[in-house]
Amino acid sequence: MSATARFRPAILVAALLACAAHAGTLTVYSALEEDEIKDYVAAAKKDMPDIDVKVLRLSTGDLGARILAESANPQHDVIWGWALTNMLDPRITALLEPYAPKGSDKLAAANKAADSKWFTTTGYVGAFCVNTEVLKAKGLPMPTSWKDLTNPVYKGEVVMPNPVSSGTGYLQIAALLQSKGTDEGWKFLKTLDGNVAQYIKSGSRPCKAARAGEFAIGTSLAFAAMQSIEEGYPVKMVIPSDGAGYELEASGLMAKAKNKADAQRFLDWTLSPGASALYTKYKEMVTIPGAAQSKAAKAAGLPVDLSTVLYKMDFAQSAKDRDAILGAWTKNIGR
Repeated sequence: MSATARFRPAILVAALLACAAHAGTLTVYSALEEDEIKDYVAAAKKDMPDIDVKVLRLSTGDLGARILAESANPQHDVIWGWALTNMLDPRITALLEPYAPKGSDKLAAANKAADSKWFTTTGYVGAFCVNTEVLKAKGLPMPTSWKDLTNPVYKGEVVMPNPVSSGTGYLQIAALLQSKGTDEGWKFLKTLDGNVAQYIKSGSRPCKAARAGEFAIGTSLAFAAMQSIEEGYPVKMVIPSDGAGYELEASGLMAKAKNKADAQRFLDWTLSPGASALYTKYKEMVTIPGAAQSKAAKAAGLPVDLSTVLYKMDFAQSAKDRDAILGAWTKNIGR
């Protein structure tokens, strides 16, 4: 046997090991909506056919509870599209490893951590889904603000997301408390509660309940309103004039990721031009420079410059106050 022949098996094994380092199953935890996850993963599979991306989708609050419960032995490689307010919990950031994915240098400073432990590609905006047919049938005025929703004429006609389980629900509460101040904010929320029929677990479901005609108004997120309008429901999107909160969706690499190489490739992909183009199908906010506004956003009347309608959220404060706010909400309002 020649020397070349003797070394062929070793060369082959080395080549196979090199390929294996870039292949395998990737476990991702996410709070993104199920329909968008399906589209994103299908696109990622086309760009990275050697990676099998497994996604566990939970609501924002439930996902946080799971990550903390597994903190001693994380079962996932990546956190993807989770509320920045939740990601900023020191118990969570302690589980992350710094990684600056390709393209993150183009993100604004507010959209990435100074220590590279997280970055944001998308976000969502609080909005009302108002069923115009229900308003007409019941002779109700079109609301334009949170203050309007405290009008007794809307009693039993408003549904909201539960802030304990829903990131959308929490951003609505946090924005109102930040914009009005703690004392006045809680007084306002208690008054508003008198008109609320239900607090629903998901951020998008209040909009779905309103568009189905079960209630006149669902406080939800702008994308849910945009989607409902695009699908032909009698819905008008209202960005409240007195405290339109928003949330950024963050991603990061787990320090104990079992498949770190593929996790990094996946995070790189989330900032790719292909991913960015797909985000506009589902998102009212895309932080990647150059992303165009979607037709659905334009049709629903969402401003191109969102800074003109948004309350400037203090995410660090939202994260710091989260447990106290949710505890007070559960004690005084929750049902």
